[in-house]
Amino acid sequence: MSPRELVVLGTASQVPTRLRNHNGYFLSWDGEGILFDPGDGTQRQMVHAGIAASDITRVCLTHFHGDHCLGLPGVIQRISLDQSPRDVQAYFPASGEEYFDRLRSAAPFYDCATITKNPVKGDGIIAETPKFRIEAYGLDHGIEAYGYRLVERDGRRMRPDALRERGIAGPDVAVLQRDGELRGVRLEEVSEPRRGQRFAFVMDTRLCDGVGRLADGADVLVIESTYLAEDEGLAVAHGHLTAGQAARVAADCGVRTLVLTHFSQRYDDPSRFRREAEAVFDGEVVVAEDLTRVRIRG
Repeated sequence: MSPRELVVLGTASQVPTRLRNHNGYFLSWDGEGILFDPGDGTQRQMVHAGIAASDITRVCLTHFHGDHCLGLPGVIQRISLDQSPRDVQAYFPASGEEYFDRLRSAAPFYDCATITKNPVKGDGIIAETPKFRIEAYGLDHGIEAYGYRLVERDGRRMRPDALRERGIAGPDVAVLQRDGELRGVRLEEVSEPRRGQRFAFVMDTRLCDGVGRLADGADVLVIESTYLAEDEGLAVAHGHLTAGQAARVAADCGVRTLVLTHFSQRYDDPSRFRREAEAVFDGEVVVAEDLTRVRIRG
């Protein structure tokens, strides 16, 4: 698996189809493995995708509707069965903590999994590491729901021409990056600022401020597009987006790659979602299928 890659495990909305499993999304990011919204069947989809339970370091639930969380008991039991040594951090809306606890212990099993609960109680940063932070922002879906956003810390990009001019090569480059100076050469002289990459995950919601805050400047935006524009009334009534609305968010927020998913079973032609999105957004559009892989390019 690529150091930074999204694996789509399921793309259906409330009703799965013969071709679309319930939700499930696995983000591989520099040794971290973040599982988003594991719906029913996620464990089997992980087998198809070559993802081990021990690869999971974090689980993020946007809300507690079944198609976004009913796969969690099996995933946790598999983590325990495989005796994964990782402490898995779990994030979910605080109002649903009772549901999380029920899912955590939905059936008897020999429980040796270490799952640390992190109930989300409002907008902002919910986790930080030396390399990135994870933010959560509220969505509009009728029950408490949050989207998630991973933001890599800004860094510097080395300039090969400047390094050659100053005779710095091989292991010395790493020393310069670590110490900031080497033989009188400062890191700033041979590098340039590099904005950290950003990944956003937006599920069941109407248009709201949180959607824009999550999508802002995202290199990859995974976003629900349950309906097409012809059914916008249904989208608003049920707390969802159309493909056109998702694409407009991507265009307005400077998104690089738009990944559409969470499709209603009423549609049998995925190309319609692409056409609707591409009429609004001129970046890369991925109409996700089960087991689609999306590289997160530097």
